[in-house]
Order: sequence, then C-alpha cells, then structure tokens
Amino acid sequence: MHLAQPAWLVLLVLLPLLGVGGLLVARLRRKQWHAFVAPRLRQVLLRRSSALPGWLALGFLLAACASLILAMARPQGEAGTQTEKSIGRNVLIALDLSRSMRVKDVKPDRLAQAKVVIYELMEALPNERLGLIGFAGSAHLFAPLTIDHGAIRETVEQTDESWVPLGGSNLTSALRLAITTLRQTGQKNNALVILSDGEKHEGNLSAITEEAKKSGIYIFAIGVGTEDGGFVPNPDFPNSNMVDRKGKLVLSRLQPEVMRKLATDTNGRYALAGSGTDIPAMVKLAAKDLDSFEMKGRERRLSIEFYQWLVLPAILSLLVSVIAGTRWRGVKTAAALTLTLGLLPPVSRAGEVSAAAEALAKGKHEQARDAFHKLSEQTDFAGRASRFRLGEGTAAYRAKDFAGARAAFSGALLSADPEVAANAHFGLANTLFQLGWHTLAEEAYPTDPASIPDLVRFEAMVKQRLAEVLKADAPADGDTAGVAALEALIINWADALHHYDSASTTDPDNPSLRHNRDQTMAYLQRLRDLLEQEREQTQQAIPEPQPGPQPGTPGEPEGDGEPKPDEQGQPGDSGPPKDAGEQGNQGPKPNDKPKAQPDQTPKPKDDPKDGHPQPGDDDAPKPEETPQDRARRILGENSDLEKGPLRSGRIEYNNPEKDW
Repeated sequence: MHLAQPAWLVLLVLLPLLGVGGLLVARLRRKQWHAFVAPRLRQVLLRRSSALPGWLALGFLLAACASLILAMARPQGEAGTQTEKSIGRNVLIALDLSRSMRVKDVKPDRLAQAKVVIYELMEALPNERLGLIGFAGSAHLFAPLTIDHGAIRETVEQTDESWVPLGGSNLTSALRLAITTLRQTGQKNNALVILSDGEKHEGNLSAITEEAKKSGIYIFAIGVGTEDGGFVPNPDFPNSNMVDRKGKLVLSRLQPEVMRKLATDTNGRYALAGSGTDIPAMVKLAAKDLDSFEMKGRERRLSIEFYQWLVLPAILSLLVSVIAGTRWRGVKTAAALTLTLGLLPPVSRAGEVSAAAEALAKGKHEQARDAFHKLSEQTDFAGRASRFRLGEGTAAYRAKDFAGARAAFSGALLSADPEVAANAHFGLANTLFQLGWHTLAEEAYPTDPASIPDLVRFEAMVKQRLAEVLKADAPADGDTAGVAALEALIINWADALHHYDSASTTDPDNPSLRHNRDQTMAYLQRLRDLLEQEREQTQQAIPEPQPGPQPGTPGEPEGDGEPKPDEQGQPGDSGPPKDAGEQGNQGPKPNDKPKAQPDQTPKPKDDPKDGHPQPGDDDAPKPEETPQDRARRILGENSDLEKGPLRSGRIEYNNPEKDW
C-alpha cells in the first residue's frame, strides 16, 4: 500500500495543537468563573456538571480530523498493470511544402489552411496511427506512423517551406516515399492523404499511381487554393513577389485535374479545402473499410482506492462530537413541535394532489379543475405550479369549460420542463380549436368518429352561418355580432396551428397531434375559400355609382344651381342662352315647365358627355321644390344604396396576412 498524495499528512501536526488549545480554553473559562463568584457562593450559584461530554467531543473531533487528513492522502493498493490496446489503421499524411503554398488566395495562406485540415483529421481519427511526409522538390518523412498524436501536432506546428531545401513540387517523390513507408507496416490496405495545390508536378504520375493502387493505398487528395490563384511571395524580400527568368511575376493556380486524377486512379476521394466539405468525416468514413489491427500502447498501473474507508469513520466521529458537545437542556420542546408542524403541510399537500388526480380519473372534472387551481395558487415552486396548471387545463377541457382551459394551459406554458410545455401547447391548441368550433356550430366538436363532419357538412354549416350574418342589420358604429364571431374563429384556429407546431418540436411522432393539426388546416383552408367566394359575390352585388351633379360642384352657375330647360341648349345650337344674365339669379317659378321640341329627341339619361340632369330624370327638380328640398330628396333616395349593398351586416373578406 502507498499514498498517492502524502503531502496532506503534514496537517497531522496541527492535531496536538488543537488538543492543547481545547485544554487551555477549558481551564481559562473555569478561572474566569472562579474570579467572578465568591468562594462561599460557588456551591449555590454554580452548577457543576461532568467534564466528560466535553472531553469526548474534543476527542472525537480530533479523530474525525485525522481520518479526513488520511483520506485526502489517498491510500492505494496495487492491483497489477494493464497494457492499453486499441484498434486502428494506418493513415499517412503528405503535406506540400513548396513556395507556392504561401500564396494568399485563401486566408491566411495555403499552408496554414492545410495545417487546419490536418488538425481536424487528428481529432476525427483518435485511434488511427498517423504519420507525416513533407515534400517539395524532394520528399522527407518527418514523423513515422504513431498513435502519439501530440507529437504529430507539434511537428505540424513547426513545419514550414524551409524544411525542404529543394524547391519545386515533386508529387512522384512523395508517392514513392509513402508507398515504401506503408509497405513496411505489413497491412494490405492503407490510406494516404495528400494536401497540395497540384502545381508543377514532376515525374511520371501515371506509373507511380498504378504502383500505389497495386499496393492497396487509397489516396485522398485535398486541393488547397483557388483556380484564380495568386502571386508567389518572395521569401528573401518581404512584401514582394517572386519573378521568373523573364522578369514576370510568378502566378500560382490550383490544378484540380492533377489532384482529382490521383484520387480517381486509386479509388480514393477528392475534395477542396475550404469549400464546405467535411473532409475529416469523409476520410473517417472511407477509413472504416481499411484493414484494422490491434495496437499495444503503454502499460498502466492499476490501483485500488481506500480513501472511502476513512471518510465514513470521519463522518461518524464528527456526528458523535457534535452530539456530545451539545447542551440538550437548552433545546425547547417548541422547536421539535415546530419541526413536526412544518412537516405537516407537505403531507397534506400530497393528499390534496392525490384527491385532485382521483377526481379527474373518476370524471369529476369540475371538482378536479377547482382542486388543481387551488394547488397551483398555494405552491411556491414554479415547476410544480406549471404541472398543476396543466392538470387544471385538462380537467377544464373535459368539463367543456374552454375559456378556463385556455387560461390554465397558457399558465402551464411557462414551465421550464419541455414535456410539460409540449403538453400545454397541445392542450391549448385543442382548446382554441374548440372555441372556434363553438362559434360556428354553437356546440363542442363531436368526439364520436361517426359524428365528425367532413368538408361537405362543414361547408354547409359555414354557408348557413354566412346567410345568417348577411341577413342581420349592421349597427351604425361597427360590424354585426356574426362578423366579429367569424373573425374570432379565424384567429383561434390560426393560433391553434401555431401551438400544434410548437408541440410537434418536442413530440414529432404523436399521431393525435398530426391528425388534429391536419384537420384544423383543412377546415381553415375551406373556410378561407368560402369567405373569398362570398367577398366576390358581395362586390358584384354593389351597383355602379350614377353620374350626376352634386351640391356645390365647381362649374355650376351661381344661385340655385339649376339651369332652366332652355339654357341647356339643343344639338345644333351654337349661341348662348337667351337672357342668361337675367335668369342666373332666379329660382324656378312655380308653374314653369321645360320647353320641348317635338322634332328633336331629348338626350339620354346619364349621358357621359353631359353631367347635368336632363328633363325626365329622377334628379330633375320637382314643381314647387326649392334647391334645398331637392338636395335632401336626392340624399334620401341614395341612402339605401349606401347602407344596403355596402354594409347590411356584410363584411369584405380580404385575404389574411398569412395564407394557411
């Protein structure tokens, strides 16, 4: 046996100091009392008690502290050793380190993006054996195949284009080194991940690709860069670009054909870094088909912990110390009584919950509703109150108290429990549908499958309801009660669809929920179509307004506004009316009659070319009628046209904001 953290044993030195301190405090307290009370009165005023409980309390306290200190030191026993084993595959990574990998056509540059892909591969393949090859004009094995991914990460972090002295991009050399390395593992199938821009490859790729395929190597080619490319920076001169022998800037572009051919010829995969493709997932999925092998890792020593055998005695000793050091005569009986009374409300509350649930199960819905409502108001816990409101809503719904059910389910929506909130959404959606149906049919929705109305019966009910609405007279200050009821129906069913959708997010496989939502959607869609048809028929029933003069119309002659018949002029007349100036300020005489010419036909009524009333029109002045009486008559005759077709209890059914 040994201690895993023996430094905690230093605290044992404090225990004797704690015991000596307790002894000194007891003696000092005794001396204070002796100095305060005269010797002759000590027997009367001081009650001597046994010092044994105090010393027991101190002893058990020291024992509890010693046990806790030993437990923190973690005594352990030997249980042998265990060799770590894992099932893995060989995945070799080839990283292009040519100067073109410093092009910044991707941010921050191609090499940095390739390193990010390598880090993601290491996280996605925790049990695989990884290795690293760096290549430019030549290829080098920087990290052999190993399960120590930490060493691979450190190598990748330090790698840059200066690690390969020979410039260029010799993919053939990298493939040859990878084939040699993977053949030495003895596995038939291995994976090679190449990260490169594919530019300026040297050597015969076709021959070496065929050799890799025969060796069972699957190549995953990851293109880094863009086809538009960018200029290659000059490492010797900051903020400048490289130039070729002709003095032109060197432009590097991604050559996806080269990378795609490597992957296709070896039955691998090609992907573009930074394009949104999940490259680690792609490699991980393909690597599952490779040959796996068992790898032995480091040996790990197994230990048995014994600290728990010290914690229990420490807790027991601490309890005994508290009990021994307590002066029980100071504890009042009222404290125990208060504790007992404090436990009574939960017991009573549990009985009330059981009674409410039993009433709901026996069909006493009104009683269960009132009981759950009372419980929700008495509880202090929000989660429990939400459950009580859910029970209240269920009881009210079964009692067909849909207004109370709506209020209860709305309160249950505040629950943080997803299950309670989903049930509240479902119950509130059913309640809103019932409220809308009661508006239409003046009764609850039937529960018997044989009585459930189909769309044909529903259409007949809606048409009957619309006919009742159209027959009703519209009040002067608003719409009829039937119109307001239809609006409330549409709003309730639209809100019900929202709550059905909210409930389906938590319980998407509930068949009742899907059925109720589809039924509500079908009814609402059919109601919308019927209202649209009624709106079109209402608009067609409105007559066209008749043209005619209005009082105070600009262009009318001053005075009574009614020209005499001989002032109208007949077709063919070109001169002004006779005595126009004299007649302008005179009203019509009592026995004046319009002059008619028998050989000419009067102008038709409502001639669009002439907005003035013609003889014989209904708007023509009557005998002995003043202009004011004539205006009142015209307004009275047209009042029915305004009131009847436009209002008369009807409503213009416009399209809703959301087409359900």
